[in-house]
Amino acid sequence: MTEILIYQLQRQPLERVLPALIEKSLERGWRVIVQAASEERVEALDAHLWTFRDDSFLPHGTWREAEASEQPVLLTLGGDNPNGAAVRFLIDGVPMPADTESYQRIVLLVDGDDAEAVAAARAHWSEGKAKGLDVTYWRPDEEGRWQRLP
Repeated sequence: MTEILIYQLQRQPLERVLPALIEKSLERGWRVIVQAASEERVEALDAHLWTFRDDSFLPHGTWREAEASEQPVLLTLGGDNPNGAAVRFLIDGVPMPADTESYQRIVLLVDGDDAEAVAAARAHWSEGKAKGLDVTYWRPDEEGRWQRLP
């Protein structure tokens, strides 16, 4: 069954949260797709994933590359799955994929300061629950630890 995890970002930017979540996915042996809403965001993430930490980087590529299907982490604008990813990260309000059930996990990263984005995330939560999917909603506590909401 597909898991849907919704992370409401508060006091932490996407650029800090996303690499850590991608690393955890790779540790589990999963391939990853990160779907953004603009080429500018893909380009910024492409640069960031190489330099986000002094002692490490995340091996990745973009959908424009000839070897996109071989990438462990693929940054894209499209809804396809050329690298056979088990996990799909959705950022910047991109829609849920039509083939949601083909993934082990869908992760929505939502700007907690954007009321429309939070409302859309809650709607995704309700829709997922109505379909019988395993949906969880996460928000950081005052110390920045992720807390699962009921």
